[in-house]
Amino acid sequence: QVQLVESGGGLVQAGGSLRLSCAVAGSIFGINDMGWFRQAPGKQRELVATITRAAYTTYADTVKGRFTISRDNAKNTVYLQMNSLKPEDTAVYCCNADISGGGWRNYYWGQGTQVTVSS
Repeated sequence: QVQLVESGGGLVQAGGSLRLSCAVAGSIFGINDMGWFRQAPGKQRELVATITRAAYTTYADTVKGRFTISRDNAKNTVYLQMNSLKPEDTAVYCCNADISGGGWRNYYWGQGTQVTVSS
């Protein structure tokens, strides 16, 4: 069974920083693209950042220059370093991974971690 286990959310003041982690657990062959999404109350889910296995990254315009996505392929883990946080960054953040196993390939989601930025 494959699971994505997230950690690192919490409450921070505006201008502060947080680092989210998402580790893939289970019997797998490899992890392709990984990403972070977020959803604030009353709003649609938003793609925050993605990273390929070769570490090519993309970012939403709203977080460019403030957030950095990275991954450690040896640890099957993706990170999201969030700096200069703003109240509008408040949301539940979920990681996503495109994972391959023995004859299968699926997208998996983490359980979500709350990030709250106070003004």
